This record gives sequence, C-alpha cells and structure tokens, in this order.
Amino acid sequence: MSSPSVVRITRQARPILSSNHAEARRRVLALYRAWCRQIPFIVIDYDVPYTRKQCLEKLRSEFLKNKYITDVRVIDLLIIKGQMELTEVISMWKPIGNLLNHFKDTHNPKPKDFLGKFYAGHE
Repeated sequence: MSSPSVVRITRQARPILSSNHAEARRRVLALYRAWCRQIPFIVIDYDVPYTRKQCLEKLRSEFLKNKYITDVRVIDLLIIKGQMELTEVISMWKPIGNLLNHFKDTHNPKPKDFLGKFYAGHE
C-alpha cells in the first residue's frame, strides 16, 4: 500500500501549460495552424523536393501519430517540442537533412524475385 503522503503528492502534480483537455486541444490546433502557415515558406527556403500538398499530408500524419495520447502533461510536452522545432525550422537553424528525415520511408520490404534479391545484394 502507498502512504497517504505519496498519494497526496501524485494528486498534486501540476500541468505544464494546459489545465484541461480543451485547453490542450486548443494549443495543439494552434500549433498545427502555425505549421500549416509556414509550410509554403519552408518549401521555398529549404528547397524541399516535395510539393506543398505532400508536406501538408506529412504534417497531418505526424500530428495524427499522437492522437491517442490523453495525458495533458504529455500533450503539453509534445506541444513544447513542436514549437521548438517550428522555431528552429523558421530560423533556418535546422539542416535540410534533419528536415527530410521526416519523409524517410522506414519500411524497406525484402525483394522476393531473383533480380530484386540480386540488386539488393542478397542470395
């Protein structure tokens, strides 16, 4: 059993920015809109080999990855990280390689036919 002081301390954990889910949602949507407004400038400034529409789709998929997070403190930390990343991108502090890592395909299927295996260096 936990002591009453431990229970009291865990109940008194304060939120980082948002006090409830509605406020956290408002902050997430504001961050999403800020990224959407900056994407045309990012495509031009970084000379990204993707269209504005592809960048918007990638942005949406990055935000939807975290849609099942319910803890307000975790949401607030993700908002802070997103704001920091946006600031780095706008200020051109982030190299283009780091920016394009978001577009990297992480799943490389194994080749199944003979030529595919040969080109990949498999037997």
